[in-house]
Amino acid sequence: MFQLDSDTDKVLLSLMNIVLIVVPLVSVVFGSIHFYNSYEFIEMMLAQPIDRKRIFIAEWFATALSLVLAYVVGIGFPMVLYGTASGGFMLLFAGSILSVAFVSLAFLSSVLTRDKARAIGLALLFWLFFTLIYDAFILWFVYQFSEYPLEYATLTLVSLNPVDLARILMMLQLDISALMGYSGAFFKDFFGTTTGLWFSVTVLGVWALWPAAIATRIFQHKDL
Repeated sequence: MFQLDSDTDKVLLSLMNIVLIVVPLVSVVFGSIHFYNSYEFIEMMLAQPIDRKRIFIAEWFATALSLVLAYVVGIGFPMVLYGTASGGFMLLFAGSILSVAFVSLAFLSSVLTRDKARAIGLALLFWLFFTLIYDAFILWFVYQFSEYPLEYATLTLVSLNPVDLARILMMLQLDISALMGYSGAFFKDFFGTTTGLWFSVTVLGVWALWPAAIATRIFQHKDL
């Protein structure tokens, strides 16, 4: 893509559209498959005098770290070669935090059921919901209540979806907020400030950690 177009902003925009779909999909599928492929190893480790919580967190951390490193190398190396603006760093951050978030969702789906097919199906449902279905719901909501001021309501809805939040942060970094319609100015005024940036980073951090925390709690009391 860098060789096809000399405009780095256009390249980053194209990469953003790919990253927001592919990275969550790869993370959620790989996370689920890895958990079940490691099930016998986990059972062996549980037979040792090691805390269940430590074993589960180690599995989650190793999986998330490997996917983040693969993403950073795959996307970051071409950026170093061809050079990008600040939007490149935001793309690296957004893809990395989405990798961790969807690995957490994959582990959550894996501890909810012992059946591998059901767990992978639930993980894919998470991916489908956050990348496609949720956006359709927001469009329906905005259309139905278009006569009312929806800025703060839309902000709340966006915060409930890590993919949408990462997309908005990237679009603001690329200075193409006009593509977001009448809410673009509001998002730029909010997310463009230091408060908005810390808010978005905090929310994305919560999305990366809370599914893993719930999965850890379930795993501690799960009968294997």
